[in-house]
Amino acid sequence: MATHSIQTVWRENNIFDTEIDGHTITIDLAEEAGGNNAGPRPKKLLLAAAAGCTGLDVAEIIRKKRIRLKSFDIRMEAEMTEEHPKQYRTLKVIYEFGGSDLPKEKLEQACKLSFENYCGVLAMYKKAVPVTYEVVIKNP
Repeated sequence: MATHSIQTVWRENNIFDTEIDGHTITIDLAEEAGGNNAGPRPKKLLLAAAAGCTGLDVAEIIRKKRIRLKSFDIRMEAEMTEEHPKQYRTLKVIYEFGGSDLPKEKLEQACKLSFENYCGVLAMYKKAVPVTYEVVIKNP
């Protein structure tokens, strides 16, 4: 069984550094919340992890299907609770593709495969909150 282990180190004030795969990620609060704005907030990193996980899946599937894209973006929309502990109540993944004559069915299939079968980050989130997705195709 594979395990992952990281260490997060307090630097000063509200700044923490985490080294992951040889890359340092700095986490901090906004200045109005008492931080130095030296890095992103932790909850938004959850969104980035989900977008990156599903994006890697979709990019690989698209490459195998030999689909040529002009652009591929992933937006994450998350609704947060008002009460503490503040957490995401819902998540929506929006896959946005750009290009000419894109095969809509194949792109939708690639997104569905990642969303339902491959993305481990989304699989964890789905155990905690409702997660949906949408595929948007933009023709230039």
